[in-house]
Amino acid sequence: QVQLVESGGGPVQPGASLKLSCIPSRNMFTFNPMAWYRQAPGKERELVATVDRAGPTHYADSVKDRFTISRDSMKNTLYLEMTNQQPEETATYYCGAFGLGKAYWGKGSLDTVSS
Repeated sequence: QVQLVESGGGPVQPGASLKLSCIPSRNMFTFNPMAWYRQAPGKERELVATVDRAGPTHYADSVKDRFTISRDSMKNTLYLEMTNQQPEETATYYCGAFGLGKAYWGKGSLDTVSS
């Protein structure tokens, strides 16, 4: 059983930055890729960013140049750094890991962007 634990969400004001973390219960290089998704109230879950085992990253058009997905192999931690956040990006952010024949999800971290 694989577990993913997200942290770092919280209320922020428009234009602010926030960094989310995700720690998998197995070595992150077991998975290809690892990813961040988000689900806003009343909407479907959508892809935010992915990072392949070898390193290439992919971003949704809406977050390019503002969000950065990264990882720290020593800490076995995946990150999502978000800048210039907007109210419409209020959502629960989920860490995803794909491998071992399955997709694994964390319980999510709520990020509320509001003035």
